[in-house]
Amino acid sequence: MNPNGLASDPLFWVVAAASLAVLAILVIGIGGFAKGGDFNRKHANKLMRWRIGAQLVAVVLILAFVWLRSKG
Repeated sequence: MNPNGLASDPLFWVVAAASLAVLAILVIGIGGFAKGGDFNRKHANKLMRWRIGAQLVAVVLILAFVWLRSKG
């Protein structure tokens, strides 16, 4: 598959969205940690769990994308 074909692949966009979701959760978590205070006490562990779950989904999607594209 040529590089221009990636933009037309819906699975590529799903993988990209999942990766951006992980990045957004990470940035919110780091920002809360840096600021500290009440937000960090209330939400730090929840954000960590969300990030780990989002990373799991993103990695599975990336592996599925690579596997499906290697087949044909």
